[in-house]
Amino acid sequence: MAQKPSIPKGTRDFSPVEMAKRNYIFNSIKEVFALYGFQQIETPAMENLSTLMGKYGEEGDKLLFKILNSGDFLHGMTADEVANTSTLKLAAKFCEKGLRYDLTVPFARYVVQHREELALPFKRYQIQPVWRADRPQKGRYREFYQCDADVVGSDSLLYEVEIIQMIDAVFTKFGARVCIKVNNRKILSGIAEMIGQADKIVDITVAMDKLDKIGLAGVNAELAGAGVPAEAIEKLQPIIELRGTNEEKLATMKEVLKDSETGLKGVEELEWILNTLKVSAGVLKNEVELDLTLARGLNYYTGAIFEVKALDVEIGSITGGGRYDNLTGIFGMPGLSGVGFSFGADRIFDVLNQLNLYPKEAVETTKVLFVNFGEKEMQFCMGAAAQLRAAGVSVEIYPDSVKMKKQMSYANAKAIPFVAIVGETELAEGKVNVKNMMTGEQSLMTAEEMVKQLA
Repeated sequence: MAQKPSIPKGTRDFSPVEMAKRNYIFNSIKEVFALYGFQQIETPAMENLSTLMGKYGEEGDKLLFKILNSGDFLHGMTADEVANTSTLKLAAKFCEKGLRYDLTVPFARYVVQHREELALPFKRYQIQPVWRADRPQKGRYREFYQCDADVVGSDSLLYEVEIIQMIDAVFTKFGARVCIKVNNRKILSGIAEMIGQADKIVDITVAMDKLDKIGLAGVNAELAGAGVPAEAIEKLQPIIELRGTNEEKLATMKEVLKDSETGLKGVEELEWILNTLKVSAGVLKNEVELDLTLARGLNYYTGAIFEVKALDVEIGSITGGGRYDNLTGIFGMPGLSGVGFSFGADRIFDVLNQLNLYPKEAVETTKVLFVNFGEKEMQFCMGAAAQLRAAGVSVEIYPDSVKMKKQMSYANAKAIPFVAIVGETELAEGKVNVKNMMTGEQSLMTAEEMVKQLA
């Protein structure tokens, strides 16, 4: 007996219903991107390995899927050389290309490669799969989609305001309640300066970022384990535990960071963003909260940072991003500032599934099934189907004249809401008997009437 086929671990098939849901997510996000002037690009699934290597740290390099050179990739090497050469050196020789690890590095490469063609500021979005040779586990895949949007070539904080508006608009479309958390990398740097531990900035913020997961005692233990003195940890407590409105938090941080130029600059930036949102950007449907424990990839971001949490589902961050100063510096073009963020499509998929927030039309594929009673009836059905399709109604005609029960079972299996029946009586009248599969009600109508009711 032939072995049942399978797919690689960490990858997934998506059914028609799942694809309908995913496309609803992607299309909703695209609509909002378009409203703010973002344009879509795509980059190849594989990049030159020289583009990818060294951009994600040592651990990230290990997670790159490398592609063997085509043809005789062992050409020019003896068996002894192959046996006695390290795996990394062999990979460098045998593999000139790799699957993209994320969308950020390919975007940086794209900007540098096409710099003369781009009008700055350049607003792009990208929705494509990425690959990581990670150990598969629940919620972690080797192939998954990222949904990124970035603006490069401008320092304007207006783009931070627009990103918050876009995040709010997308989740309002979905009907999902979220909290948009914001902070600023400069404030975090100022805090580290204030407690006399500027060199421990990464350790401090990584620990603070885990507050929701490990609690205050856990954060303090991690700080102590990283070598942060007890006196400095004590100074951090009022900041970690700071509560109140955004305005109250900012006022407190102005006082706390009064001797830190960098920290005050971060407070000033956040104050402008929050005031602009409140005064001139309209009413947001979701809360924006200043969270001083939010860190997000500290080595990468240089200004405002964002993270989005779902309020009605226990799940991690579903959107995140921030301001960076040197996206293209890795390719020899320094100084190009930008701000970007990414929707976690797979986590949003899980949230909408758990809350059952998909509109019926988003997952509905065929709206009407015409039952097939024979050649004459089918010919009539084809004409009616053509009129419905011209009006944008999705229609199927059952392909064979088989028992009615089988055709109705097909309609039920696909959750088709309307079944159109044309027998001898209907054919004589030039009409269609339309059955609502939810209510069981039946109505006799012309094709034109069907269009009016169903389009």
